[in-house]
Amino acid sequence: MTLESSPDLSAAPEKGAPSRSAEPRVPPVAAGGVPGLGHGWKLARDPLGFLSGLRDDGEVVRLKLGPKTVYAITSPALTGALALSTDFKIGGPLWESLESLLGKQGVATTNGPLHQRQRRAIQPAFRLDAIPAYGPIMAQEAHDLVERWRSGATVDVMEESFRVAVRVAARCLMRGSYMDERSERICAALATLFSGMYQRMVIPLGPLYRLPIPANREFNRALADLHLLVDEIIAARRASSQKPDDLLSALLKAKDENGEPIGEQEIHDQVVAIVTAGSETVGSMVMSLLQVLADHPEQTDKIHEEVKTVVGERPVSFGDVRKLPHTANVIVETMRLRPAVWILTRRAVTDTVLGEYRIPAGADVVYSPYAIQRDPRSYAEHNEFDPDRWLPERAKDVPKYAMTPFGVGNRKCPGDHFSMAELTLITAAIAFAYRFEQAPGSDDRPRIGITLRPRRLLLKALPR
Repeated sequence: MTLESSPDLSAAPEKGAPSRSAEPRVPPVAAGGVPGLGHGWKLARDPLGFLSGLRDDGEVVRLKLGPKTVYAITSPALTGALALSTDFKIGGPLWESLESLLGKQGVATTNGPLHQRQRRAIQPAFRLDAIPAYGPIMAQEAHDLVERWRSGATVDVMEESFRVAVRVAARCLMRGSYMDERSERICAALATLFSGMYQRMVIPLGPLYRLPIPANREFNRALADLHLLVDEIIAARRASSQKPDDLLSALLKAKDENGEPIGEQEIHDQVVAIVTAGSETVGSMVMSLLQVLADHPEQTDKIHEEVKTVVGERPVSFGDVRKLPHTANVIVETMRLRPAVWILTRRAVTDTVLGEYRIPAGADVVYSPYAIQRDPRSYAEHNEFDPDRWLPERAKDVPKYAMTPFGVGNRKCPGDHFSMAELTLITAAIAFAYRFEQAPGSDDRPRIGITLRPRRLLLKALPR
């Protein structure tokens, strides 16, 4: 894998594509529902295991989440068809829970012409030819991370991972020193919000989440602080005499369909989406990568040797990214086994057919990249960490849509090249400088929220 070919594998051969029957069928109901809560209890207790097990029930199965019926998709071919179909839009339990954070006017949650116009506004900041300009910032933050760990103290990986992710996003896309002092508040707010929103998605208790109990009060405080923080960022830019050519400036100058400046709420929601989506997903992936480096020291050593061959004794830089294929393959394999975005939902806008199954208008559809990317029908030794499966001669055998960490179609993440460059620089810099082992008190079990990451990862960075 390289920076130019971020791993959507859209050209891979399709295996097991479903044939459409003459008469579409109603999907079966998944077993094991609990009276009142349906399948929400299982989804809340063991979501990864539950969603992975649905593949044995069929390509499409019905779930009960409280009073709702949700359709779960389990095959790569059908998740690809879902993502590319105009019969489905962004919607469903995931996005309803995210709207309280991301708002209704940001690129992550909008649909149709508004979404297309917003993507056009932000796309220039993420073009492949724009990424090199961010390289020095990414490299500096990666090397600052390395330097902070030279004291030999135990590293709190969550704090450090989100700190570097927030700072890279802020310094590249919303340049200004005013972001430095706010990064810790962003991290604290997001940790609370993403945990609370997952609970609201799988157990939709509606008004009960407005009761003034401690968990709800903590969630509301974090939400209010994040939105206040975004207003401070926008106000600081408006008040500044410096107007850098970055994504925030582009939003402040953007026009709507009538040629008028976009509204304050849309600017606010777009900034929220930029700060939260980038820092939460990249921060989660940095945590998972560090867990991989601790669990697989042989891979850490291979990255070290690859980097050393390319750079000698000088610091790794953006210009080295394309010369580090094994490092990239370690990142892709980590994305396969530990995807930050592990669950996605859509909503049917019309009566439609997916494979052999009828999906009614208004139905919510859910699928799990985590489950799809660990399917033994798609991957030999599916639970084994094997970066070499992404060598060109082996990657071609992966079924189409069995590996889409950045999505496909018009909802594909616009920052895929940005994120791969950032992750490659961070991984290369830290593996070049250190080996890792888990410290006492570390808990690397998956933490299930809107994103997936280790629960509490504490590492010792052992200098080479």
